[in-house]
Amino acid sequence: MIRLRRLLVAAACLLLLADLRAEPPQAASPMQPPRAGFSFPARQTLNYSVDWRVFPAGVVSFHVEADGEMQRVTVTADTVGAVNLIFRVSDRFQSSFQRSTGCSESFSKQLIEGRRQVNSDLHFNYAQSKAMQTEKNLISGISKHQEAAIPSCVTDSLSAIFYAASQPMTIGQSFQMPLADAMKTIPVTMKVEGREEVKTPAGAFQTLRVEPTADAGIVKNRGNIWIWYTDDDRHMPVQMRARLFWGTITFRLTSVEQK
Repeated sequence: MIRLRRLLVAAACLLLLADLRAEPPQAASPMQPPRAGFSFPARQTLNYSVDWRVFPAGVVSFHVEADGEMQRVTVTADTVGAVNLIFRVSDRFQSSFQRSTGCSESFSKQLIEGRRQVNSDLHFNYAQSKAMQTEKNLISGISKHQEAAIPSCVTDSLSAIFYAASQPMTIGQSFQMPLADAMKTIPVTMKVEGREEVKTPAGAFQTLRVEPTADAGIVKNRGNIWIWYTDDDRHMPVQMRARLFWGTITFRLTSVEQK
């Protein structure tokens, strides 16, 4: 069940790509601004069901909202059914990034996972080229502060899902983004693999299948992640899947709310 909990939380925000462990960071290509004519949603909520293998495991909601020059993303991730009785997960994530550049400003987490309760706040100070993180264990009361160097513009593991939607997507081509998390920055490559019709509880969609990969972290040589974006100007993520050696977890869009 610990494995299920880790994958539920990780896949929700692409944290699998950001779990760098002890591996050294690699050089990352500069962030590219959103493509000309692209508009982030002014206000939208994307709701997903989460299945582990063939079992219902949880529900996840992504709320995105424009706030002046910033785009804010809030995620809730909760276990359901038998999984919730065995190991309760009730996590909250928030991020913000600049609409014109895609550069992340902050990423915070409030985690309740079984008996574990941790709050974490990560801020990016581009003037000082620093990422600054404060983390507190709410059970033990222990806090810690960390700082790390960052390039002139990075994304975080939550904003990355929506920043990627702002980029041109051509089958057979890739684009990179520097992703900062766990006090390291790695280049994440987003490869556009092909077109595919995807059926979800919210309906059938013509999509572009995109695979994020990294040269470091838990995904390296251990599994795959895919995101299916609508094949239109929105590039709305309608399905996400992580396939590792011990199981597959899939997020399927159940509803879209313009509020």
